Amino acid sequence: MSSTPAPAFVVTDVELDGPSPLRNSMLSFASVAIDGRGAVLDEFEAVLAPRADRAPDDGTSAWWATQPDAWAEATRAPQPAETVMPRYADWLETLPSPRLFAARPLILDGPWIDHYLDTYVGCRVISLPRAKRVLFAGAGLDISSFAAALAGLDHVTDLGKRLSDDWLGHVPHTHRAIDDARGYANVLARLLAMAATRTTEGALT
Repeated sequence: MSSTPAPAFVVTDVELDGPSPLRNSMLSFASVAIDGRGAVLDEFEAVLAPRADRAPDDGTSAWWATQPDAWAEATRAPQPAETVMPRYADWLETLPSPRLFAARPLILDGPWIDHYLDTYVGCRVISLPRAKRVLFAGAGLDISSFAAALAGLDHVTDLGKRLSDDWLGHVPHTHRAIDDARGYANVLARLLAMAATRTTEGALT
């Protein structure tokens, strides 16, 4: 039996006013922490004030205009990132360790959280050698890739394909960060249960 501590999975969703952390701003984000059995440990949600040194992307603004309810949630009572991100880092450290960052897709949500943590806290999602503060272990978990490996799902190559309500735990995908993070946490919980079953079956053969 492995003596490695069970990780906490920090499932995270971001909402943005453009595609690039170097040109645009993160409007809101949310994280749902679950244990290896899929039980929710805690949640974090924040709305951020747009950065003064960034500008919204025209195409993204046009898309937001078609999502008025989601836009209202993503921009309600924003707080400065320099206040929110240290509070987020402190919250992460209240969770069991090791902590694994998880998202769908990792390549979108991960760089934004990494950039904001680097800018406002001085640490990263991926822990570099000699890091003074380690918030996450490993390189992060891409939920789509995990699903493809376990269930043969095609969401790695077809990102626009919606996950079923059953997989999302019947949490509507609203583009409100906390709703989407909760849905993806349910997806990951199901995948973790599948992985545990396969591990048990392998041990018995």
